[in-house]
Amino acid sequence: MGELAIELKGIDKSFGLVHANRDINLQVRKGTIHGIIGENGAGKSTLMSILYGFYQADSGEILVDGRPVQIRDPNAAIAAGIGMVHQHFMLVENFTVLENVMLGAEESRILNAGIAKARAELKRLEKEYALEVNPDAVIEELPVGLQQRVEILKALYRKADILILDEPTGVLTPAEADHLFRILEQLKAQGKTIILITHKLREIMAITDEVSVMRRGEMVATRETDKTSVEELAELMVGRRVLLRVQKGEAQPGDVKLSVSNLTVRDSRGVTMVDNVSFDLRAGEIVGIAGVAGNGQSELLEAIAGIRRAVSGSVALNGEAIDVTGHADPAELRRRGLAHVPEDRHHVGLVLKFEESENAILGYHDDPKYRRGLLLDIDAIRADAEEKIEKYDIRPPNTRLKTANFSGGNQQKIVLAREMERDPDVLIIGQPTRGVDVGAIEFIHKRIIEMRDQGKAVLLVSVELDEIRALSDRILVMFAGRIVGERGPDATEGELGLLMAGVEGRKEAAE
Repeated sequence: MGELAIELKGIDKSFGLVHANRDINLQVRKGTIHGIIGENGAGKSTLMSILYGFYQADSGEILVDGRPVQIRDPNAAIAAGIGMVHQHFMLVENFTVLENVMLGAEESRILNAGIAKARAELKRLEKEYALEVNPDAVIEELPVGLQQRVEILKALYRKADILILDEPTGVLTPAEADHLFRILEQLKAQGKTIILITHKLREIMAITDEVSVMRRGEMVATRETDKTSVEELAELMVGRRVLLRVQKGEAQPGDVKLSVSNLTVRDSRGVTMVDNVSFDLRAGEIVGIAGVAGNGQSELLEAIAGIRRAVSGSVALNGEAIDVTGHADPAELRRRGLAHVPEDRHHVGLVLKFEESENAILGYHDDPKYRRGLLLDIDAIRADAEEKIEKYDIRPPNTRLKTANFSGGNQQKIVLAREMERDPDVLIIGQPTRGVDVGAIEFIHKRIIEMRDQGKAVLLVSVELDEIRALSDRILVMFAGRIVGERGPDATEGELGLLMAGVEGRKEAAE
């Protein structure tokens, strides 16, 4: 075994009654990429937060390069050579790349001298690690893949030799994820040690040297990646055999439930994001929309859900028009049988400062079953939330916990449970399994298929092509705001990829 970069011995951590980490032992070799996997709520992020100084372990020991260290805060972690790229980026959006990289690590009291030195160092890092990004670009104007590069550059600028990446591909397109992996291989070749937290087993098999598996707060196994399999890792994560392929019968499409005609939508800058889009969605079918992020899928869902105004076109729900160019009321659409799982659960799907039970009824709080006269019936709301927690295996099972304290995957399950359990006629769902572990993915996919088989109409947007192909009865491909092709579920990844890049779509339009 090679020299160790990190060793954790007997790490234990509890939050009240929740035992997040139980006597964890972990060894990470220098110059390797070490994966840590587990279901949502297994304790992965808590363990890494202890290593980075966000939390303090109740007991246990941390060794860096063979030496015991006390990591009481992130500054101590940085001093020990540890950097962390968080699932939700820690960037100041109206600062430039250079300003974000420097922030908190200014080396000169004379600002201009410090900026010049930082610019030179940033240029060196970009060249050495193939992390090119315009240092004067404003963060909010950069695509998410480049924002992630800035986070990595921040860590390298602070001399990190050990990089922790928490669910780094959760917000990336397949092409951006592939580029990130090339960057990680380059970092490894330069002697850096990478700890990769992810729920995506295919990524683990593709990029890591070793993988450790956590389940319910415990470390249950460590494997050399080339000596294990996706099936074994899934079983270790969940504690049972997991179906990695979606099982579904033929669709039985019925009446049109949602009709979109010549819909055009612009964003806040006036840029046309949805360009004259038309399609029908029928009862008893799943229509998937494939496309690289940023090609109009998000704006399309928002216009249908009534939270973004369209420029022109029409949408009908159960044969009745939705005022998409005027003042469509999302609450009225919910009453008419439209449920919406938004792509951005933090900004649109949840109020993170609210308790789990409050988020479990968000948007449906006027339902008589949640009220007692003019007031909310708190007991009924919590009882309803408890049922959803049990059915969707939301962890920890605590209706009073602030939603911000749940893992990303469990936050997603809170939103899914709220919308799916309303028995809607039409479910529009964006990125259903973003940040969700393999066991929960299996459950969510089964639930989506069940809804289809019950005669519901499902419109699905996902950047995961495997998910689109596995679930969809029909696949529409969007490029530059237009639907450039329709395919069946047997379409190959290569065929869909050409459409997503606009190559085949241009040929079809010409014909």
